[in-house]
Amino acid sequence: MRRRGAKRGASASRIRRFWALRRKYGLQRDRGGATVYLPVSVPDALLYVGDGHALQGDGELNGNALETSMDVEFTVDLIPGKRVPGPRVESATHLIAMGLAGSLDDAFRGATANMAQWLTEEYKLTPSEVAQVLGTSAEYKVSEVADRNAGMVLKINKERLKLLASAEK
Repeated sequence: MRRRGAKRGASASRIRRFWALRRKYGLQRDRGGATVYLPVSVPDALLYVGDGHALQGDGELNGNALETSMDVEFTVDLIPGKRVPGPRVESATHLIAMGLAGSLDDAFRGATANMAQWLTEEYKLTPSEVAQVLGTSAEYKVSEVADRNAGMVLKINKERLKLLASAEK
């Protein structure tokens, strides 16, 4: 069986892995213009944009939302050598790290570790400094608790990071 968007000749196991990577990222309030970083863990990986939600409560508690069609435009760039532990988003106002797991505890730890690594790499912070930033600036949101999936989003407002000199700038 060939799923829409899958390459002809793609093996069933590759397609299953592709569909298994589909997650809710909890960005229903994002208005576009964001840069999304996704981990790529298999050769010839495919990208699935997902279903559009016109309205959804935090956490998608009952496994559904008000579905709608989407009209989106995006560019995909593969960044050789860049590894991220989980999905990340950089919007005009926030750094956003996501944790996806089988429990909220594990998703919380995943989002926190993802953001800690980002702050360490991008801003060259020590573990103590990362703890101070997270302890004073972290905003957590549950993005999903449906279908045995748990998602946690950790956001940091960029205004809180202005005093830190980015290592890349």
